[in-house]
Amino acid sequence: MAKRDYYEVLGVGKTADEKDLKAAFRKLAMQFHPDRNPGNAEAEARFKEVNEAYDCLKDDQKRAAYDRFGHAAFENGGGGGGAGFNGDFAQTMSDIFENFFGGDFGRGRSSGGRERGADLRYNMEITLEEAYTGKKVEIRVPTTVTCEACTGTGASPGSSAQTCRTCGGQGRVRAVQGFFTIERTCPTCQGRGQVIPDPCKKCGGTGQTATEKTLEVAVPAGIEEGTRIRVAGEGEAGARGGPSGDLYIFISIRSHAFFQRDGADVYCRVPISLTTAALGGQFDVPTLSGEKTKVRVPEGTQSGKQFRLKGKGMPVMRTHGTGDMYIQVTVETPRNLTKKQRDLLEEFERESSGSTHPEAEGFFAKVRDFFDNLGS
Repeated sequence: MAKRDYYEVLGVGKTADEKDLKAAFRKLAMQFHPDRNPGNAEAEARFKEVNEAYDCLKDDQKRAAYDRFGHAAFENGGGGGGAGFNGDFAQTMSDIFENFFGGDFGRGRSSGGRERGADLRYNMEITLEEAYTGKKVEIRVPTTVTCEACTGTGASPGSSAQTCRTCGGQGRVRAVQGFFTIERTCPTCQGRGQVIPDPCKKCGGTGQTATEKTLEVAVPAGIEEGTRIRVAGEGEAGARGGPSGDLYIFISIRSHAFFQRDGADVYCRVPISLTTAALGGQFDVPTLSGEKTKVRVPEGTQSGKQFRLKGKGMPVMRTHGTGDMYIQVTVETPRNLTKKQRDLLEEFERESSGSTHPEAEGFFAKVRDFFDNLGS
């Protein structure tokens, strides 16, 4: 009987891409699988036909030959057709079974039950001053360590782990389902390949005991919010003598009373009086190093003016660089005036001219021109 067109078998067009082919094949393979149709010769034939069509069309070279010559391309030993139960098909079918039996289908064997310990997280809050200078801090971390009684093997002293009889030490067991062999984690040893007949009384066979470690951690100068410090080997102990995990310390920096940080630079807002802004003056500001520095305010300083203090910011981690400090002044409007202060300000206002408030005078001149233009 003449073979049907492979594209027709899979129910796709000749322009179908790899994704479309694979989706069509999976759907039909599950539909006509012999395990779902026991004793149904027609379903078994359709299953083989679907497999043969996909085996050809998924291979670029075979597909090109088929598109040009049809089934004749694989006659007389030309390759391609056949039942198609090859390595590529097995890989494709493993994708299907992953959907049904989990993501560990076809993985390698266990390594004698040794498992790496879990990583630990520790949250540390420091001040901005501590981030500036760096510090050494002692922390206490709940963790697990290797059991001293069994030295991490999990077996009672004098005994030892034995090869799992269910899987023969492979950590995997196989089950035949129709044409296929399904491999799964061994239920007896949980994939370790070994069992412990006489578990350690102290750790219950895990090879680990709970404790609290005291560690000294160096926080480098210039550290930033959200930085993660890794302390290798200070996580939980590995199961049955496996390597320990790592400890990760996550840094958060407490809000400061008047400094804000942006990278290596720090910012500070300082209110100054109206007279200081008008007549000029100076004031002291603290720095993160604990010193004081003077900021000189020139005559006629406007609110929002920013002064840069070079090198007074944060150190840059692992370099010799240092950021800057920026002081932004805001002119504070006086309140609760006495009668004399009010009289003086009113006299000042009467004697003011455009040169005294050039920015305001320029703005209101533009406003007047705007309304004049509306009226014309």
